[in-house]
Amino acid sequence: MIEVDHLTKSYGIARAVNDISFTVRKGEILGFLGPNGAGKTTTMRILTGYLPATSGTARIAGFDVFEQSMEVRRRIGYLPETPPLYPEMSIEDYLGFVARIKGVEPGNVAKRVEEAMKMTNLADRRSELIKRLSRGYKQRVGIAQAIVHNPDVVILDEPTVGLDPNQIKDVRNLIKGLAGEHTIILSTHILPEVEMTCDRVVIINKGKIAAIDTPGNLTAQVSKGERVIVTVRGGDDETATKLSESLGSVEGINNLELQPNAEKGQLTANIETSHGLDLRGQIASRLVSGGLELLELRSVTLSLEDIFMQLTTQEAA
Repeated sequence: MIEVDHLTKSYGIARAVNDISFTVRKGEILGFLGPNGAGKTTTMRILTGYLPATSGTARIAGFDVFEQSMEVRRRIGYLPETPPLYPEMSIEDYLGFVARIKGVEPGNVAKRVEEAMKMTNLADRRSELIKRLSRGYKQRVGIAQAIVHNPDVVILDEPTVGLDPNQIKDVRNLIKGLAGEHTIILSTHILPEVEMTCDRVVIINKGKIAAIDTPGNLTAQVSKGERVIVTVRGGDDETATKLSESLGSVEGINNLELQPNAEKGQLTANIETSHGLDLRGQIASRLVSGGLELLELRSVTLSLEDIFMQLTTQEAA
């Protein structure tokens, strides 16, 4: 549905987007992540026809973004970070206006407006002026204007920024409901939302793609191994020696870091094991047989936030 091939955008000698390529399948939700200034918004503006690229190609639903711009725009719904709203209009009148300028047939305008309001839970506030709405409801109106013409592709730039947890949940459910019939690119800094919403993730840093895959596959690629956290009773040197000796002969443990907590009288060990090995049973057995009182043992999985930090820090770049 979306094909981006060697896309570049330069401002003088500075490259905001530097030779990026990716595809988005029909009905897929793609998370588009990166630190501020990484090139996310520039890429989305190019895809929507708002900005020209310096070089490269982009196609949406088979149409070239640069050579068939009007055909592409008919098939795209776009919510920029600041929703393009007219505060003096009512919700229903505004959506009707947007539907008409986006080329919806006159006989279908009322139906499409009603459907957009229903999908965004705005129908009961249709007559309310937009300037009187809360931030969350204004964001809903922004999403409604992006989908009112029933586009093939929906591009959302920070759709949950400034919303409270309940509003974020509502928007998340709305985005999930759009998947399947619509192909979605979602840019956000709220990484747990990406994990719960997106099928795949593109991480962009300094204009280049740092990674692209499912959140689960990214975890496997970035992680050097499995991680296990162990806590035992006793925070003194004797306990530390016992713990090190008990685990020293376990094959597959690559690294062991001890963190004593004298106030609680506990010792925590961060254990890194070879990738794909589950050594929790052996670790527990060795600690108990070594005379240590085991208080906690749990495996740790890299979150998308961990992956994001590793791929977008100066050192990783």
